[in-house]
Amino acid sequence: MPAQIIDANLLIKTMRLLVVEDEPDLLAGLAVALRREGYAVDTAPDGEEGLYKALNTEYDAIILDVMLPHVDGWEILRRIRSSRSTPVLMLTARDRSADRVRGLDAGADDYLTKPFDTPELLARLRSLIRRSRHHPQALLEIGAVSINLAARTVTRASEPVTLTAREYVVLEFLALHRGEVVTRTALYDHLFDENESTLSNILDVHIFNLRKKLGQDFILTRRGHGYIIE
Repeated sequence: MPAQIIDANLLIKTMRLLVVEDEPDLLAGLAVALRREGYAVDTAPDGEEGLYKALNTEYDAIILDVMLPHVDGWEILRRIRSSRSTPVLMLTARDRSADRVRGLDAGADDYLTKPFDTPELLARLRSLIRRSRHHPQALLEIGAVSINLAARTVTRASEPVTLTAREYVVLEFLALHRGEVVTRTALYDHLFDENESTLSNILDVHIFNLRKKLGQDFILTRRGHGYIIE
């Protein structure tokens, strides 16, 4: 059976996030932390812009503050749930049980109270993404290569492999679509957020480095189509 070709126009991007938060320092800090982990991150400083982006772009997960100007988080969540199943992690300064219940009953997938530890937010986010991809198990094994989706670590023949955040994201994306040809366009959409240019050879550099670290035949090129892990 020929390999299925995964095109960006048909694929929900597995690592593109939206952060909707009106506190400038927190918004900037979250964007930096998430990009450091290799995610492509779009941001919105108010509810109106957040609602527009949430309804017009496919995200793998949305981090959504409750108290927002123009449109609050409850209304954004309601509008998202009317048409999409995108995982939503809600942030709030309120530590009342009633608010947490309201958020979960309204369709939020998780709920985190401010102030929070960034490592906890990242762990919750990884869990949401795994569940949304119907891959609740954290360990993915392909031949001698093992990928721990929770810890975001990789081993080859039981030996640790050091990857940059972007290299890991490319590897995870291809591994989760094992046996499918993924187009360059899909990978560019997966790697870059709204503030970055895709007009570079950065993807070729990442693929070259992954082959050096995991084996030349681990990622194959389908000329004119894209890349595949068989």
